[in-house]
Amino acid sequence: MNLKDRADKSDVIKEFLERETGRRKPTGIPHVILIVVPIIWSLFQLWIVSPIPYTLGVGVLNDTAARSFHLAFSVFLAFVGFPMFKKSPVERVPLQDWLFAVVAAFCSVYLYVFQTELSRRPGLPTTIDVVIACVGVILLLEATRRVMGFPMTLVAITFLLYVFGGPYAPRILAHGGTTLSRAASQFWLTQEGVFGLPLGVSTSFVFLYVLFGALLEGAGAANYLTALSFALLGRLRGGPAKAAVVASGFHGFISGSSIANVLTTGPITIMLMKKVGFTPEKAGAVEVAASSNGQIMPPVMGAAAFLMAEYINMPYSQLIKHAFIPAMLAYLSLLFIVHLEACKLGLQASPGPHKTLAHKILRWGLGLTSTVVTVCVIYYVLSWVPGVFGDYSWIVFAIFVFLCYLALLIVSLMVPELPETEYEKLTQFESALPVILSGLFYLLPTATLVWGLMVMEMSPGLAAYYACLLMIFIVLTHRPFVAWRKKQPILPAFKHGVSRLMGSFVSGAKNMIGIGLATASAGIVVGTVSLTGVGLVLASMVEYISGGFLPVALVLTAMLSIILGMGLPTTANYIIVSTLLSPVIFNLSAAYGLGVPLLAVHLFCLYFGVMADATPPVALAAFAASGISGGNPFKTGVQGFIYELRTAVLPFVFLYNQEILLLNIKNVFHLMWVIATSLLACMAFASATHRFFLVKTRWWELIFLLGSMVFLFRPDIPHDAMYPPYHERPPEQIMESVEELKPDEYMRLHLLTTFRDGRVVDQVVVLPVRGNNAQQRLSQAGVYLGWENDVLMLSNVGFSSRLEKLGVNMDDPTQVLGIEMPNRDRPAKWMFSSPGLLLLLVVVLNQIRRRRREISYQGVPIEASEPAAS
Repeated sequence: MNLKDRADKSDVIKEFLERETGRRKPTGIPHVILIVVPIIWSLFQLWIVSPIPYTLGVGVLNDTAARSFHLAFSVFLAFVGFPMFKKSPVERVPLQDWLFAVVAAFCSVYLYVFQTELSRRPGLPTTIDVVIACVGVILLLEATRRVMGFPMTLVAITFLLYVFGGPYAPRILAHGGTTLSRAASQFWLTQEGVFGLPLGVSTSFVFLYVLFGALLEGAGAANYLTALSFALLGRLRGGPAKAAVVASGFHGFISGSSIANVLTTGPITIMLMKKVGFTPEKAGAVEVAASSNGQIMPPVMGAAAFLMAEYINMPYSQLIKHAFIPAMLAYLSLLFIVHLEACKLGLQASPGPHKTLAHKILRWGLGLTSTVVTVCVIYYVLSWVPGVFGDYSWIVFAIFVFLCYLALLIVSLMVPELPETEYEKLTQFESALPVILSGLFYLLPTATLVWGLMVMEMSPGLAAYYACLLMIFIVLTHRPFVAWRKKQPILPAFKHGVSRLMGSFVSGAKNMIGIGLATASAGIVVGTVSLTGVGLVLASMVEYISGGFLPVALVLTAMLSIILGMGLPTTANYIIVSTLLSPVIFNLSAAYGLGVPLLAVHLFCLYFGVMADATPPVALAAFAASGISGGNPFKTGVQGFIYELRTAVLPFVFLYNQEILLLNIKNVFHLMWVIATSLLACMAFASATHRFFLVKTRWWELIFLLGSMVFLFRPDIPHDAMYPPYHERPPEQIMESVEELKPDEYMRLHLLTTFRDGRVVDQVVVLPVRGNNAQQRLSQAGVYLGWENDVLMLSNVGFSSRLEKLGVNMDDPTQVLGIEMPNRDRPAKWMFSSPGLLLLLVVVLNQIRRRRREISYQGVPIEASEPAAS
């Protein structure tokens, strides 16, 4: 049964497919336009990112022009490809939609066409400017409604109403309001609204990564990655479910959409999971959990990750490095959860050639070791290339990749061709090696992408550009080369490659319509925050509701992300939550002396945006999976949420334990310890939530597992309790204390502020250490001190300094009670993970004993049994 037939079972899947690809299926000229325009859009995006315009000096476009054309393509295709209502004609494009498409595209490129005139009158729009802006915003909201549905549109409209209705809002939310002219300038005529940073990231980075995924799909890489997953894991206990997890992880960097992942891998994996004994709800839930996490899997983490890199001003290569460990923990713990479910169901591994445990360990060890060694050798060799060849490094790398491509193509012809859908046959292979060798050349573009990001430190857009060029080359040459080697006609194979290439261009562009509109509409939210100052109001509200207690503020942020995620895509969800609440969490943590990195705060927002796809009552990924499995959508969503609990725990952990984000790692041993203890903590949490490890857990074992998780994830709790991280020095020693601080440490000032209303706030503010001496470091942080009657007071606060951003100002007298200095003689934190290891060991030994006893009661020889957790 193909994907379309399965999708017919669920209106949700049908609606999603219509939104992703365009519901209209016209004929004649409109059909040609819906093919030609996406191809032109894809070529345009490749052109503006490539170095060719700068080399030739032709067709160079600035950011304003690129964003204008990007939005113009989005709104044009939205009105032409998506009907106004469900009952609107789908076989033709009505005249009014052609009119809307042309007018919306003109309003989008208005900034480019009249950029010279607009630059001469900044903030002073003419009547025509205001009309164009109003029409543009209205048509943008209508296009968003057609493509994304009502939720995103209603959010944007709500913020627009707040801009003009500020004087009539409740007192705590009230502001002075604004004029139509100023709002038009803010939202449409500058880069502070619709054409702001979100749309800029969509233009510069996101499109090429979506196109890269479409090219991988068109080349057949998706089929190869799915087959590879089944070949590696299909024979294990619960193998199809484990293969679903890995396949969805692979597909995550292709699609960047949890629902698209479900629809791509679900028809195969869910069917096979049901075949081996999983209930429809659990089979769908496994696919939902695995597909949702595809958006947090490097090297491509969806559109939101590129926005995050811009928001926190961090190179994308650094971002994916810090996000790698949490993503791996999420997937490995999900594999363990699937294994627990298979054990609870009594599933057994598929029969195969008998091998001893030592033989299995040796094979896996040699395979893993050889893979790691090969990757490291290639990485270090290629890292050596830039230093030797300089500006010609790309030529050397291109020759190396071309030779690897030819070699791997020849190797692929020596093994059987992969099946298209019958992946269960792969579990019968004696070895997974033929499957691995059949498509290794598909990994070259991803290697090129990683090389550009990590070794050459290119921009994300330029790295994706070269990866797309290689994918285009593979799509065009793969089948002709195979035909030539098999002595078959080359021209039909080349035509097939061109057809696939054009199809990938169309698919990539159509997949970008929703992202382009979502980022543009989210720009209205960002513009409203900067225009009205609602961010400061929300900060006060969250701080008041949470009582200044950071965990409560985090829970509020998580709840808002999940609520918004019921109707918004992950990208739009992340933009809104990170714009409104990430500054609140960051400043709140700094004001109370915690110093949470901005990276961790934004990853927190992203993770819970992803969680929303699997959280009832509106879990779109669960609805899509249940349409394939035939299970109950709500039960599938609840089960998927249970599986996703480990993803919900990780953000709360890495906010406090930043070592999981590869921050403050001392050496390789420290890194390995962090990975091992974090993985054991995830396994302990999964066993506790499922009440099963080797056998069903008892109540005291459940407590031990949860305690083990806490000690392994948060060794800083007992560490700080026994050895306080800071000791306070009196204000008389503040200058020499600031002088002693290292550049990678923080200045922690203990302040006592008396407000005019009588409130007294005792707080510790965390400030960066910048400068060579104490005076420079204090002034750089905005701290100016003075003695008044033997009391050290803040005499001034630097304008726009870090201290002022934390809410400290000169309107209220502030006394400096002292400075907290780090205790550098504390024992290593990793030593305090040992109680967690001990608790876990007690549970394991007890369950091994109980399991042996249960096997003996059943009359099965102990030697014949196989450990459940093997």
